Amino acid sequence: MNDFEPRPIVVGIDGSPASKAALRWAVDEAELRGCPVEAILGWHRDFGMAVGAVPIDMMIGMLPDELRDAQQRVLDEVVGEIDTKVEIRMIAAAQDARRALTEASEHASLLVVGSRGAGPIASALLGSVSTYCVHHASCPVVVLRDDDAVTPAAYEPITPGPLL
Repeated sequence: MNDFEPRPIVVGIDGSPASKAALRWAVDEAELRGCPVEAILGWHRDFGMAVGAVPIDMMIGMLPDELRDAQQRVLDEVVGEIDTKVEIRMIAAAQDARRALTEASEHASLLVVGSRGAGPIASALLGSVSTYCVHHASCPVVVLRDDDAVTPAAYEPITPGPLL
């Protein structure tokens, strides 16, 4: 990217309804700004989560090529649902979603993520990508809730961006 190209809007994708809403919002915003969208799906293998004997089909599904193919299928499906002239760059990142999104925020004009609203217990145990991004991104952040969890104003952001 050079100094004359508009900075992209980065959006986190995981196939959930919340991430689909985030992509739609990001594309709408990109149309207004005249910039591209980078749809990023971050995913890493965590062999530490496996306890005891693991079935061979599960292990095969955790191979790098299998994970990359699964990521690409999700990206293709989610981005394929969007009808737009905005350039959407699909990125299957071989790292944790939090890290992939915050690193991408360094060259972005805006970071958009969805929030499934897992609740305080699940978020404390599993970690919240949206919360992490709000606190660590290098650009403004918009967090959108799952379409089913909000009223018709589904495109209203929960947070205005980085609180520095």
